[in-house]
Amino acid sequence: MTVMNRAPTALSLRLPQADRSLETFHLSPPRHFPARAEGAMNRVAFSAAHVVADPLSDADPWLRPALDWDRTIAFREHIWDLGLGVAEAMDTAQRGMGLDWPTSLDLIRRSVAAAGRREGALVFSGAGTDHLAPEAAGRVEDVIAAYEEQVAAIEGVGGRIIMMASRALARVARSGEDYARVYGRILSQVREPVILHWLGDMFDPALAGYWGSSDIATAMDVAVRVVNDNAAKVDGIKISLLDAEWEVAMRRRLDPRVKMYTGDDFNYAELIAGDAQGHSHALLGIFDAIAPAASAALVHLAKGETEAFHDILAPTVPLSRHIFRAPTRFYKTGVVFMAYLNGHQDHFTMVGGQESARSTLHLAELFRLADRAGLLADPDRAAARMRTVMAARGVEA
Repeated sequence: MTVMNRAPTALSLRLPQADRSLETFHLSPPRHFPARAEGAMNRVAFSAAHVVADPLSDADPWLRPALDWDRTIAFREHIWDLGLGVAEAMDTAQRGMGLDWPTSLDLIRRSVAAAGRREGALVFSGAGTDHLAPEAAGRVEDVIAAYEEQVAAIEGVGGRIIMMASRALARVARSGEDYARVYGRILSQVREPVILHWLGDMFDPALAGYWGSSDIATAMDVAVRVVNDNAAKVDGIKISLLDAEWEVAMRRRLDPRVKMYTGDDFNYAELIAGDAQGHSHALLGIFDAIAPAASAALVHLAKGETEAFHDILAPTVPLSRHIFRAPTRFYKTGVVFMAYLNGHQDHFTMVGGQESARSTLHLAELFRLADRAGLLADPDRAAARMRTVMAARGVEA
């Protein structure tokens, strides 16, 4: 593995700064990560893989999603090559912000079929209630029926379930008991153990007060009870609260059969490494953008090479914190921008027009941080594509 102090290359470009001036930024050589996992892992790690939009479709992006299916599935092949699992049709895939349920189900069907053609390819898929408008949910039974519909559809195409947080449930539930009732009903019916998903309101403001309380400690009591009461049907729970202390506290309360999947894109390295009392597995949006580094780091961790694990992941954390900065719900823009810079797609176009959700300064800083982490696999290509985006936003070459 290359050392951290990498000399700048002769390659440079002009990037905007906060004071409206332009700096000449010199790129560094990339770190060289394997294209395929080079060993076993002792953590289960999912990437919440993004979808690739079709930029030549005549569909209006705000109204109807149009996907490039070949590139979308090719990106999942890239994730599987690296020994990571795919968390399909999750929030990184723009679910609920442009990607509707019919298209999500088509995506799940295609992804499950692709995984079936590969030995050991892991894919779990998001089941939610997003086909039910929150304002159309009048009672808890409406939410149960919506979950049942999506779970049945995903299991019908051979998929495993990630039970996503529900905006409709957050709207109609009146107490923690309502949550326990909904989750208990669905978990009693699933074919195989599922992953639950606790998504904080920094990702989706409509989920404020999930589990029946805006107080995290009270909400966590309900979530832990739901998990432990149904442990035989729960593979694990992913929490995305961006707070390492809460995750560790919950991890220590879980039934030993249940995995904790970190969804903390700020503190993932320390949470995956763990402590004397346990560790987290991973279900992360940032593992889309840093998949080669994540794979290499996890192989080192499995070998007991914790210094190498942290050497790889430490410089990715500032990038992740930048991509996931508030308003966090726009993090998908940075994830897809990384895919564009690294050649996984030929354009910076997103479902729902989300490429416009972050500022020019945000993208410029993302580029700097990706370079410092050694994540721009082909600096010449990345610089050329960055110049194109900057030119479209009025920045001189």
